[in-house]
Order: sequence, then structure tokens, then C-alpha cells
Amino acid sequence: MSEPAFRPDPTSPSDCAENHRRMLAGELYYSWTPDLVQGRARCKSAMLKYNTEAADGETSRRRVAELLMDLLQDPTPLPPKLDDAEQDAAQFDDFPYIDTPVKMDYGSNVKLGKGVYMNSSCTLLDVCPITIGARTLIGPNVNFYSATHPIDPVIRNGMRGPELGKPITVGEDCWFGGSVVILPGVTIGRGVVVGAGSVVTKDVEDFVVVAGNPARVVKRLDVEREKYEAMVKENRKERGH
Repeated sequence: MSEPAFRPDPTSPSDCAENHRRMLAGELYYSWTPDLVQGRARCKSAMLKYNTEAADGETSRRRVAELLMDLLQDPTPLPPKLDDAEQDAAQFDDFPYIDTPVKMDYGSNVKLGKGVYMNSSCTLLDVCPITIGARTLIGPNVNFYSATHPIDPVIRNGMRGPELGKPITVGEDCWFGGSVVILPGVTIGRGVVVGAGSVVTKDVEDFVVVAGNPARVVKRLDVEREKYEAMVKENRKERGH
């Protein structure tokens, strides 16, 4: 890996835009341009609000959803507010939920499917997209690292050199035990179980249990896969698809 010829002028909007594009594309980029600094500052402010208010047991489900949408910079409109508090809260039964505290770099590069649950003290370094499929359950202290650095120390150059990242994608209906680490560029299939304390360094196929450092397949979920796919097929039939 060689040092990029492109070094953004922090006073140039077009240079900053190109640098941002490179970050999201997994290319070498510089993290201290004004727009990226501002993006991380926005995320810190939104995280503080979420981690404070969502931790309060008196905060309504709607307000927690509003705070999460702000943290993720998700413009999707929430359902209209209902007068009855229980009925209004029920509208968010399939909405993703993150227990506090949570740590993100930008928030805007995290995409959560319906019914995702994330336990406390999780970290998502989202310099590249981190996408988590519907109904996935994530234990405490799980770390998603889409960010990385050049292995050449001359290019890395401490805080003065470029960085890079690779996207992380997690399929639907997965379960992660506590203290799992997912490294940059990993794609995890549907229905996967990741044992507590595992370090996932490479892609994982659908419907397996993985565990260890590095994580390896310890069990195949063939029977469970058949049941799951039959359920999906039946649900599609009921919806007329």
C-alpha cells in the first residue's frame, strides 16, 4: 500500500468532498478535514443525548426512537403520535433498540434493520457502512471495527497520516454473544450465531455457529435453516408475493 497522491486541502470544499468519498469507499483518506471533524462532533453530541435520556426509565419509547434516529441521521418519518401512551409505544415494537451506553464515530454510517437489539457498551467505528440485518440480537461489549490503518508505519505516520476502512455487513436473524469483535470488511450471513468473546476476521456463511479467535465454524444449523426458509416461504405466500 502506497501513500495516496491525494492530500486534501482543508479549505477546499471539493477536496473535502473527495476525501469523504474515499473514506466511504474504503480508500485511503485523511480524518482531520473540517467536515469529518464536524461529523464526529455532531455524533458525540447526539450520543450524549441518547446515552443520557435513553438510560432514564421515564423516557418514552417514542423519544428514544427520536434520539436514535437523530444519532443515525435517519430521515425516515416516525409513525403519527397516538394519544394513548401504550398504543403509541406499541408502534415501535419492531423499531431497533440500543441499550446505553453506545459509542459511534459518525452514526450516519450505521444502518439497523427492524427489530435489531443491541445490548450495552457496544462500539461501532463506522468510517465505512456498518449494516445489521433485521431481528439480529447483539450482546454487551460487542465491537464493530470498520476502521483500520496502513500497516506501513511510514505511511501511517501517527495522527498525521491517512486511514482507511472496509464495510461490515451482518445478515438477518443473527445472534452475537458478549464481547465479540468484528473486523473490517467482514460479511456475516443470515441466521449466524457468534460465540461470546469471538474475533470474526473473515466472512461467515449462512446458518452456522462460529466461535474462537479467529472465529471458526463449530456447528452447522442445517435443520434450523430448513425451518427458517419454510417459514419465510409461508410468510411470503400469506402476503401474496
